[in-house]
Amino acid sequence: MSKEMQELQKQWHSMVQSIHSNSKVVAFMNSCVGQYLDDHPFVALSLLMFIAVSAIPVAFFLIFVVTTAIMACIGVIVMEGVVIAVGGIALLCVLCGLGVLSLGVSGVLSVCYIVLSTLVNYWYASRGQIRKEEVNGSLPQKSPSVLDLSASNGKNE
Repeated sequence: MSKEMQELQKQWHSMVQSIHSNSKVVAFMNSCVGQYLDDHPFVALSLLMFIAVSAIPVAFFLIFVVTTAIMACIGVIVMEGVVIAVGGIALLCVLCGLGVLSLGVSGVLSVCYIVLSTLVNYWYASRGQIRKEEVNGSLPQKSPSVLDLSASNGKNE
């Protein structure tokens, strides 16, 4: 044998020895399944090949599952974002409508306040003038109204 082949054989032997000396491998080989696989090398090789060959499809399936789960989460987040955006726009419209309504109501109430306060001030001012005239002794003289004149014209005829 060539020197390189002997070196490769030594490396292979040391690797096999490190695997056989591992405590987990020793515990597995002492179990019933380990004993069965040690007695039936064709079954062990078939099992090893099945695990090696099925690793790629299982990995692809797991990648598909994880990707689908991530996409579902993103879809839920996007859908939730759309629902919140539509709800926010609806809330904005309702609040704008309430703002316009409150401006209208406050405008009407302001006009009512101004009209009522003017009427009350006029009423108190006219009552105050009547009282002053009563105190001075002169009663307010009623000026003949248009109705009184027409009534008196009807009597004269």
